[in-house]
Amino acid sequence: MEGTGNFRLPVHELKGPEDARKTVEFWADQGVTSFKAFVHMTRAELAAVIETAHKRGPKVTGHLCSITYREAAIDDIEHGFALATDFNPDKKADSCPPRTAQSRAAYLNLNPSSTQVQDLFRILIQHHVAVTSTLPVSEAYTSDRPPLQQRVLDVMSPQAQAGYLAQRVEEENGDAGLKKEMELERAFVKAGGLLLAGPDPTGIGGVVAGFGDQREVELLVEAGFTPLEAIHIATSNGAQFLGEPDHIGTLVPGKQADLVVIRGNPSTNINDIENVEMVFKDGVGYDSAKLIESVRGQVGLR
Repeated sequence: MEGTGNFRLPVHELKGPEDARKTVEFWADQGVTSFKAFVHMTRAELAAVIETAHKRGPKVTGHLCSITYREAAIDDIEHGFALATDFNPDKKADSCPPRTAQSRAAYLNLNPSSTQVQDLFRILIQHHVAVTSTLPVSEAYTSDRPPLQQRVLDVMSPQAQAGYLAQRVEEENGDAGLKKEMELERAFVKAGGLLLAGPDPTGIGGVVAGFGDQREVELLVEAGFTPLEAIHIATSNGAQFLGEPDHIGTLVPGKQADLVVIRGNPSTNINDIENVEMVFKDGVGYDSAKLIESVRGQVGLR
């Protein structure tokens, strides 16, 4: 769901609150179960989306810019706190501010324990707004770190590999932004917030589903969570957000058999999470190596 000013998505640009309501109704009639608010929506448009979607049942998440985090009482906000324009000195109502050196400095200087940050956490928690961590996307922009593992590059098409590696060379950002995001996410959970985990295959590319999920959990541990806390965020918290804790999210007799069999013990060494031998979906087991081999060189083509 995008407003006027869209520059990247082949979607309809909303023309106001009534258009937003009609668009939600149309897609809800098609069976859509969630909506995503994007960069250029107005507050009135988002309010119409939330009201209409919640009447029909779907949840609303968002990649925000023109609307601040404290203004958006939606179900979930994506990409941690890196996109929050609440602290951007150039922010104007219903407008996505430019990303400048000044705005980046304001973000990097945020103190998770400060009153302004803690007040934002309190508002999100009071309105039951979850936050989705997508640390692998942030890591991709960090030139201080090595590029993707070979196992991830191997499943990408030659074109996708080349595009990702070329942009990696052009990146000049340091590790500070990733570290700040980690600090904020850790503080949000400490304050009582619900943190979710996802890879999100955007940015400069290279974040591949499956591999990206594993990397997200590893980066949560780097952020200061214990391995078990990180695994809990990536599994049980997601089930809680979806309203499905009785069916998925934890290993309990009677729940849906969606699980992985791992060689090693990720509760003590989180890197063991990469050693997947079997994947079970709805109780049916699949050979992980065969699954990966079946998509070798395909990611980016289909």
